[in-house]
Amino acid sequence: MKAMQLSKPGPIETEPLKPVDLDVPEPGPAEVKVKVSVCGLCHTDLHTVEGDLNLPVLPIVPGHEVVGKIDKLGDGVALERLGQRVGVPWLYSTCGECEFCLGGKENLCPNARFTGYHVNGGYAEYVIVPQDSAYPLPDGISDAQAAPLMCGGVIGYRALRLSGARGGQILGLYGFGNSAHVTIQVARYLGIRVFVFSRTPANRALAEKLGAEWTGIADESPPSQIHAGIIFAPAGPLVPASLKHLRPGGAIALAGITMTDIPAFPYELIYGERTLRSVANSTHEDVRQLLDYASKIPIKTKITEFELREANHVLRMMKESQIQGGAVLIP
Repeated sequence: MKAMQLSKPGPIETEPLKPVDLDVPEPGPAEVKVKVSVCGLCHTDLHTVEGDLNLPVLPIVPGHEVVGKIDKLGDGVALERLGQRVGVPWLYSTCGECEFCLGGKENLCPNARFTGYHVNGGYAEYVIVPQDSAYPLPDGISDAQAAPLMCGGVIGYRALRLSGARGGQILGLYGFGNSAHVTIQVARYLGIRVFVFSRTPANRALAEKLGAEWTGIADESPPSQIHAGIIFAPAGPLVPASLKHLRPGGAIALAGITMTDIPAFPYELIYGERTLRSVANSTHEDVRQLLDYASKIPIKTKITEFELREANHVLRMMKESQIQGGAVLIP
């Protein structure tokens, strides 16, 4: 099968992903083989390819916003799943036995494995996943539209929940790309007012189209303070900037898997029972809830399609903030 593989991390400008031909993988017990129709691109892919994350396995095929159809079943998988259209997210598997798994927080499992990080992902024609990590997709949403929900969307949804924003309150979104353009749709459906901070004029325009009440850059003062915020851009200086806009008792959720250093800031910015919290991965229930919202709202994602061989080019565009909404690769 055709795939884009990483053997040695490096700046995306050096095109570290290489086209390869690999054997078609076979599912083991309780696993399914998915024929990939599209795979979304995520900032975590960029961090993986450039070596910002310590990689447990090399070579590796990245990609964890996977959509396709189950075309082969491993032992123990119900026959009815054959041919099912599914999405595959970042969370690949967990131990199922630790305190986090038993407490409904499997996203914090110390033995968790992740798609496109510990095991080959969706920058390929086929992927193998545990049956529980292949989520049936609702009707009415295309494969390309569904792909961003599998990571950017579900991480944004978890960040929204952890921010504590409620209907009638103001939520600030810092950065407006793949994840945020899904999150704003859920927030508006729940009656939450949204302010968007983005340095890119085109992204601010998209935010306004999707229901943002106000848009500007992080250094600007919004019309009023926010009750909660989510930082999507991996830029540490946004932390004190967002705290300046946050009401007492509010929370800022950090949605990225990595971030540049957070600069020192005066204690008064976080005083007043303001909360700063990270968001780590997502749970199975997060995915199920988001897919339910995707059907009800319905969520519409802005997608640009590319060929699989263009993976390096697309990640570079993402790095340079040249993509509105999400992007997908088509094997």
